[in-house]
Amino acid sequence: MKNKTNRRGFLASTAATGAALSISADAAPSAPNVYARLGIRPVINGVGVVTHLGGSLMHPEVLRAMEDAARSFVPLVELQAKVGARIAELLGAEAAMVTNGCASAITMGTVACVAQGDSEKLKRLPDSAGMKNEVIQQKSHRSGYEQQMLLVGAKNVWVETKEELERAINERTAMMFFFNDRESDGRINRREWLEVAKRRGVPAFLDAASDASPRERLFQYQQEGFDLVAFSGGKAIRGPQSSGILLGRKDLIAAALPGFNPYASIGRGMKVGKEEMVGLLTALERYLKADLDGETKELESRVSDIRAGLSGVAGLTTERHVPPIANHVPHVLVHWTESAFSLKTADVTRKLLESETPIAVSGLGDRGLKISVWMMQPGEHKVVLARLREIFRPA
Repeated sequence: MKNKTNRRGFLASTAATGAALSISADAAPSAPNVYARLGIRPVINGVGVVTHLGGSLMHPEVLRAMEDAARSFVPLVELQAKVGARIAELLGAEAAMVTNGCASAITMGTVACVAQGDSEKLKRLPDSAGMKNEVIQQKSHRSGYEQQMLLVGAKNVWVETKEELERAINERTAMMFFFNDRESDGRINRREWLEVAKRRGVPAFLDAASDASPRERLFQYQQEGFDLVAFSGGKAIRGPQSSGILLGRKDLIAAALPGFNPYASIGRGMKVGKEEMVGLLTALERYLKADLDGETKELESRVSDIRAGLSGVAGLTTERHVPPIANHVPHVLVHWTESAFSLKTADVTRKLLESETPIAVSGLGDRGLKISVWMMQPGEHKVVLARLREIFRPA
C-alpha cells in the first residue's frame, strides 16, 4: 500500500511548531539534493539519537562555527587544549578532551589507565605486557563496546556480584568500567561500584554516551565520584556525530592526550578535526543555555498527538514512555493484538521504511513499536501518525 500522505503539506502547515528543536529551512538548503544525487532518500527519524541514522541534526550556529573553523589552520594540540579547558570549565570538571565519538573516549580512557602517561608504554600499545591491563566489567554490561578497550591490549575481567568484584581486583587492574545504560541489568549498582573503586584505589570509568539528557547528568556522574566519564557529542548535545567528550581527573586526561591524534600513537586513527572540536564546543555552549523546558513541551505535544490519533483504532493501544537512563525523553509505545491485526513488528517496520517518505522506528517484541519523536522535524510526527493509520486501517 503506497503512502498518499502529503508530507510537504504537513511540514508547511506546522513550520512554526517546535522551531527550537529543528534546523531552520535555510540552514542547509542543498541537503536533500546531496542525497538525491546519490540515490538515497532521507528518512523521518523515529528511532532517536542513534549512530546508524547519523545521531542528531546540528543547529545553524554549530554549522556556522564549523564552517568558520574550516577557513583557517591552527595547531591541533593547542586547539585541543583550549577547547578541552573550556569544556571542563563549563561542566565543572578537572579536565576534558574532545574524542572521535564516545567509543573513542572509551579507548582513550583505557589508554590513560593502562599506560598511565608513560611514553615508553604508549609506544608499545597494544602490547600491554607487564602493564596494568585488566578492566573489570559486569557480565550484564556486555555490549560490544568492550572491544574499544581490547584495542589497547586490555583484558576484560567479568564479574556478577560484589564479592566477585572484590576478588577480581589485583595489581594488574587498570580500570573498572560501568555501562550506565545497563545499570538495571546488573547486580552491582553505581553507588556500590564506586564505593569499591574508591576504597581499592582503582579508576572508575562511566560510559554515559546517550545520557546527556537531562543536561544535569553532564555534571552528575563526575560529582558522584567517577574518575572518567564519557559522553557522545552527536546525540543530545547535537554536535558533530564524529565527536565525543572524555572528562574527569586531570592526571588521567593528561595521560590520554599523548596517545591520541595528532600524535603517532595508538589513537592516531581516531582523528578529530578542528571543525569537530569547534563544532562540539559551540553545540555544548548552546545546549547548556537552551530552553529545554520549551523543547520538552514540544516533545510531549508530539507524543499526545500520535496517541490521540491512534486512540480510535480498535486492537491498538499506546502509552507514553520515558526511559529512566539514556535518551530520557518522551517516547510513544504502540502495541496491537494478533486478533485485530495479523501484522507482526517486522511487517510494520518494513512498511514504514517503504513509505513515500521512509520512516524509521524501533521494533518492540512481536507486535509493538517504540517511536521517538525527539529528532523529528516540525510536522513529521503527523506524517508518521497518518502512515500508521493507513497501515492499521481495519480490513
